[in-house]
Amino acid sequence: MAEHDGDTLARIHDLVSEEKELRAKLQHHEITESEEHERLRTIEVALDQCWDLLRQRRALRETGGDPKDASVRPADEVEGYLG
Repeated sequence: MAEHDGDTLARIHDLVSEEKELRAKLQHHEITESEEHERLRTIEVALDQCWDLLRQRRALRETGGDPKDASVRPADEVEGYLG
């Protein structure tokens, strides 16, 4: 696995951990439901961007391209084709 993939996978892990923490805080009434939903939406978009970046890198590798040419796409672009 390329170093950049490791960085992206670590970011995914961090985001998933934050998502779990938010849900626990909501259950313990440490945050409001609207705070949870707002942050969860941000996390979901960031996760979608990370997965998209990994897919781009892997596709470039498989087709002989340079995975360093992959870039994070704008949220509206990533969300547009995932939804």
